[in-house]
Amino acid sequence: MPLFEHHYADQLGGFYTALQPTPLKGARLLYHSAPLAQELGLDETLFDHDHREFWCGEKFFPGMLPLAQVYSGHQFGQWAGQLGDGRGILLGEQVLPEGKRVDWHLKGAGLTPYSRMGDGRAVLRSVVREFLASEALHHLAIPTTRALTIVTSDQPVFREQPERGAMLMRIAESHIRFGHFEHFYYRKQPEQVKQLADYVIAHHWPQLLESEPLEAQRYQRWFTEVVERTAKMIAQWQSVGFAHGVMNTDNMSILGLTMDYGPYGFLDDYQPGYICNHSDHQGRYSYDNQPAVAYWNLHRLAQTLSGLMSTEQLQAALGEYEPALMKAYGTLMRGKLGFFSENKQDNNLLTGLLSLMAKEGRDFTRTFRMLSEVEQQQASSPLRDEFIDRAAFDSWYQDYRQRLQEEDVDDATRQQAMKQSNPRIILRNYLAQQAIEKAEVDDISALTQLHQALCDPYSDNPHYDSLAALPPDWGKHLEISCSS
Repeated sequence: MPLFEHHYADQLGGFYTALQPTPLKGARLLYHSAPLAQELGLDETLFDHDHREFWCGEKFFPGMLPLAQVYSGHQFGQWAGQLGDGRGILLGEQVLPEGKRVDWHLKGAGLTPYSRMGDGRAVLRSVVREFLASEALHHLAIPTTRALTIVTSDQPVFREQPERGAMLMRIAESHIRFGHFEHFYYRKQPEQVKQLADYVIAHHWPQLLESEPLEAQRYQRWFTEVVERTAKMIAQWQSVGFAHGVMNTDNMSILGLTMDYGPYGFLDDYQPGYICNHSDHQGRYSYDNQPAVAYWNLHRLAQTLSGLMSTEQLQAALGEYEPALMKAYGTLMRGKLGFFSENKQDNNLLTGLLSLMAKEGRDFTRTFRMLSEVEQQQASSPLRDEFIDRAAFDSWYQDYRQRLQEEDVDDATRQQAMKQSNPRIILRNYLAQQAIEKAEVDDISALTQLHQALCDPYSDNPHYDSLAALPPDWGKHLEISCSS
């Protein structure tokens, strides 16, 4: 049995409500991530029928102490007041063999004091989408929460129409959000803001306790690292064409993890202004606006920390956002273009290619993957046939080819490196939809195959050819709501 502790409950009294999950009727385990289970040191027998209750919120592993966290936040740029775990319950912190701890959080676990007008439930559609997305980003090396189990049930849950109720066991190093700090700041409780900052530093940045004995400098170093982690995460999103869809401050992790997957989407046709959330009428959370929104959110977090350090310290930390973002993004995109060194013309080559892609609506993932096959001595490229304006592509390609030849790197080495920067398989919305439709009739074949492929996104395995194909036209126009 896994070993659990509950530091959050012990050390942050007043930051939560102790609460038991409300089980679903006819709940049963539908699917689990075997690779993650192995990472967590869990025996496969825990996922058999005899242990069903552990995944359905009916029974707890020793040391678990269920609770619902309280936090607040800005939603779509407006102060929304108190929010909190409206349908999720933090069960406890598993202690891994090497001493690291991870939260287990049961999503869809029923009503809490923070449910507001909600029902505290999740539907199978949303659970499958979050499971797949978090596992997809993890295997693209993007910091994220993880997904361990999917529970389905016979209990109907009403969204746009009746759907099957479901639960997700979410795993993360922490579930603390920007909104946790906002909650106590706006309630004029500075001691609680400080208590939370000290808790986060002690548990996730313990090295700062020794290296920075002065509190103000310690807080500045910590906040600077939060800024830098957030910037790097955003750069990684942009590099793979991922749009989160609902970057409210209560959905921003203090550890720089991607979390709270709802109306997300990966780019198919390259559209910089892509909006994946059909409720986002102003495009606040469009793909190309994500870097600016993250910076705005960090400013909201900085405001909550104004009692811990000076304005100058906060501004200095925020000043690291753009350099960290551009450095990370530049490194990632040079890798996608196959550049082993830095050159002042690299940005022009990148923007030139993206402009061609945007003009003709070329597929983001396929274009970069095909670019990985380029041979620098060849005057033409198979990628040329993907574009209608051949003259424009030829002009760009000759500059690109000349840049490749400036480096003393053979094609085989370059191609291998580029394929590790340019995934072949991403979680396209239509693939998730197909897995959902089968899962809703208890057929996990599509879910299993897609999950396995997402665990190996850079592979040329022919077994996954159908999942690497361009999406059908209907698959490009699926509307995704916040209930997803």
